[in-house]
Amino acid sequence: MAKRTKKRGDGARPGAGVGNRAWRWVAAGVGLVAVGLAVWWGFGARDGGGGSAVEVPWDGVVVEAEGAVFARYAGSDRCRDCHAEAYAAWRGSHHGLAEREASAELDAAAFEPRRTFRHGTQSTEAGVADDGSYEVIVTGPDGRREARRVERVIGHDPLRQFLVAEPGGRLQTLEASWDPRGGEWFNVYGDEDRMPGEWGHWSGRGMNWNAMCGTCHNTRFRKNYEVETDLYRSTMAERTVGCESCHGPMRDHVMWQEAWQGSGRKDPTLRAFTLEQRMENCAACHARRGELTGDFAPGDAFWDHYLLAVVDGTDVFYPDGQVWDEDYEYAPFLGSRMHAAGVTCMDCHEPHGGKTRMTGDALCMQCHDGTRAGSPVIDAVRHSRHLPGTPGSRCVDCHMPQTLYMQKHWRHDHGFTIPDPLMTLRHGIPNACNRCHQDRDAAWALAVSEEWWGSRLERPARGRTEALARARAGDGAVVGRLLEILAGPEAPYWKASTMALLDRWIDQPRVVTGLVGQLEHEHPLVRARAAQGLAPRVGMGDDGVRALLRDRLADASRGVRFHAAWALRDEVDMGTRAGGELAHMLALNADQPSGQAQLGALAMDRGRWEEAVRHYATAVAWDPGSPALRHDYAVVLSTVGRSREALAQVEATVRLEPGEAENHYRLALARNETGDAGGTLAALEAAVRLDTRHDRAWYNLGLAYHGAGRAEAALGALAEAERLRPEDARIPYARATVLVQLGRMGEAREAVERVLRLEPGNGPARELGRVLGL
Repeated sequence: MAKRTKKRGDGARPGAGVGNRAWRWVAAGVGLVAVGLAVWWGFGARDGGGGSAVEVPWDGVVVEAEGAVFARYAGSDRCRDCHAEAYAAWRGSHHGLAEREASAELDAAAFEPRRTFRHGTQSTEAGVADDGSYEVIVTGPDGRREARRVERVIGHDPLRQFLVAEPGGRLQTLEASWDPRGGEWFNVYGDEDRMPGEWGHWSGRGMNWNAMCGTCHNTRFRKNYEVETDLYRSTMAERTVGCESCHGPMRDHVMWQEAWQGSGRKDPTLRAFTLEQRMENCAACHARRGELTGDFAPGDAFWDHYLLAVVDGTDVFYPDGQVWDEDYEYAPFLGSRMHAAGVTCMDCHEPHGGKTRMTGDALCMQCHDGTRAGSPVIDAVRHSRHLPGTPGSRCVDCHMPQTLYMQKHWRHDHGFTIPDPLMTLRHGIPNACNRCHQDRDAAWALAVSEEWWGSRLERPARGRTEALARARAGDGAVVGRLLEILAGPEAPYWKASTMALLDRWIDQPRVVTGLVGQLEHEHPLVRARAAQGLAPRVGMGDDGVRALLRDRLADASRGVRFHAAWALRDEVDMGTRAGGELAHMLALNADQPSGQAQLGALAMDRGRWEEAVRHYATAVAWDPGSPALRHDYAVVLSTVGRSREALAQVEATVRLEPGEAENHYRLALARNETGDAGGTLAALEAAVRLDTRHDRAWYNLGLAYHGAGRAEAALGALAEAERLRPEDARIPYARATVLVQLGRMGEAREAVERVLRLEPGNGPARELGRVLGL
């Protein structure tokens, strides 16, 4: 099944964005001549700093030529004679049927008789073409009704999607899908009415098989995208997820067995994978992740090929790690107590057929019946508090709740979480109790839970969830708690998630110190997230962090090297190992809007402005519905002096997401650059109305009010900004300049004293203090 089915674009994929340049406009008429102007809150331009990136010897090869690679594969059918039982289990499994040609045996019911079904404002007609092939008549990329031949089928049960060919070597995944259980066609997008030209329309790049589906529905897939021509020449070692997808290439093994079977000799071609390698083989497809190489092979380290999505400020996961968007299994499992206890995928799943090794609670009881040392002993009936055989009585009902994807596919969460209605009440995080008892509220669920479990609900996971949820909401008071979590014994997944949520406070020295302390962590996920989190400091002129990240260019893990190279993209030599890997990753992902944005950011930070404009324009053209991409494009346009065009892009973000405070804030900055003082003020007022915790908007609103001659309103807005961000010396400094112009010298002195307590070396504040007699 296609991996991405959400309507929104891909602008949030790992590594996308303008990097370390952002709006830097100055508010007019605010400061004193003696101390300079207060600046609009943003990040400054990148400073190349001193020194140079670490150079590592490199042979120039990121992935091996496919001809040599594919020659080592034998194909699954060569396994059948010796491994008949495993082959039979695999052949009819989800893996064995992951991708195939359409066939009368499996697909006739979907196309015979011919039928039409409506979805939104569109309709799809499915039937048999004159030549006997299966066809669909759909709304094409230009909005006209067109016939398409069904080339392949992906998925088997509970739904099947169909691939059709488009120019440029593309295969596209249709929105019209077949439910083999219900015997009906349905729209995999649900109620969404995706239109031609949108990233997520069946003809758009969001539903492109080459980029989104091929790698996990086939064996050793190579996308082979040509950046210059925008063409695909995709290939694979074997169609569908074959034996060698998990075991690795086996041609040498087959040949050796044919020559020496029965000789009693040990097969020298075989190697055993560790438990970690086996699990990372699964993770390669059962994880939400970004691609670094496009060429993972069984036995490789996951972290050398992928950037794992974790809990962060987006709506990908809930703060307790539960899946929110289409997240698959690996990330939640990494954060679970089961993973921490040493459980692996194959403890529960039979590897060839994919089914669980046992049914019902027996699967869990193989460890929790007292026979496994260290596992809590659980009486399933007493523990569930539900009658046997009723909803809520099974372990998975409470600890592996299900989420519906693609309208038909219920998937279990693999985080093994414990229901906590208190987190529902405080932060809107779902709990398994109310997923089932939808006629009762979370307060009822909390009361019952407290009656049953009492103080046992006060688990470390609750405290961690509380901290991450508050961080996601922008509560700066929780930074200290986040740093405690980071410095503590938490699992690598939770350390990475904590760092992902500390990004908005990266200007604080204690946060920088906390992240720097994780650069030497033993787990590559932690080191990678530390490098990613520290990247903005490079753009803020922090030469100490720049030097530390140069050291990470020689890290043992490619994922860490990538984040270091991306942070240092203004200086890294593309002829070194880290630079070459970065260039490969950018080319690999250049077929998506986010990839074009990455190329634009690289060009921008290397001073190639017209190239940057071209890449961002392409990104927006490919995904016109992405506010994030339009904002980044606006930044580039502004930088090259095309302010009116930049304003038009930001105005489009507000039209796309009128309820997002950040869009109105950015609109204010864009209007300020064009000299629209009234429009700037109105946009800032809208931003704080939509998000009362938007500290930067309050700060700039204070400056704008003062520029409009509304001094008392300015002081009120600055006071709110200072309350939300008490550690930032810029705010009391701005307040001091306003107070001086009002003649309130005593209050101005108090404000300057506060600045100097926060930053004793603040030059402008020291000068203002001398003027005020401090």
